[in-house]
Amino acid sequence: MRVRDKVWAVTGAGSGMGRELALLLLEKGGRVAAVDISGPGLQETAALAGAGEGLSTHIVDITDRSAVEALPAAVVAAHGGIDGLVNNAVIIQPFVPIAELEHAAVRRVLDVNLMGTLHMVEAFLPLLLERPEAHLANVSSMGGFFPFPGQTIYGASKAAVKLLTEGLYAELLDTDVHVSVIMPGAVDTGIADTLGMAAPTAGESSVPMTPPGKAARIIVEGIEKNRLHIYVGLDARLMSLAIKVAPRSAIRFVKQQMAKRLVVG
Repeated sequence: MRVRDKVWAVTGAGSGMGRELALLLLEKGGRVAAVDISGPGLQETAALAGAGEGLSTHIVDITDRSAVEALPAAVVAAHGGIDGLVNNAVIIQPFVPIAELEHAAVRRVLDVNLMGTLHMVEAFLPLLLERPEAHLANVSSMGGFFPFPGQTIYGASKAAVKLLTEGLYAELLDTDVHVSVIMPGAVDTGIADTLGMAAPTAGESSVPMTPPGKAARIIVEGIEKNRLHIYVGLDARLMSLAIKVAPRSAIRFVKQQMAKRLVVG
């Protein structure tokens, strides 16, 4: 589905890949409702966009179902309708095994990554179904199909998002709503640094992290081509193959590589 002259809601638009998605959609002639829990983050996105009436900002905690239920009306009031939804908001868990993970952290990851996505789908899908053409895109992860030690709950939440999206694709086949599930590999947003995981150096990995701007371009191109699966980064494509061809060896190798990059102290 083309981006130009369409209205897009993007969650997690206050930073990282979500911000880049919002900026690119605006650049390509779309209108954007930028959604984030961070007011300062949204202000920075708006300042970078300089888009005037083409951009609206909405401070919303997507784990709050009541707040999400009120969001479609606010988007319609700002833009006159809604044609596309990109559920990008995400958090990762502390880099520890399940046995050491506090239950509050488990619930927070599931609430944001899975239930937040579901809240947005439930709120916006009725409006998308009314459009002559619409698009629903949910961001899963390479971690949604390949296990990473210390990120098991995060991976479980993203695996659920992947199957949720594929189920929506099946249910909406006979409608005018296109559906995509986005599976990024390592995107250079710096999110892992805050939780004690060092990014790989050039000497440690032959597969570089994907810059957020490039990730956004891959995603928007996939949406424009109505792809069901959108892989972001060479690492995501390689891991998709590895887990099918040699799962035990691939999992063991990744565990060894991750152990080398855990920050001590």
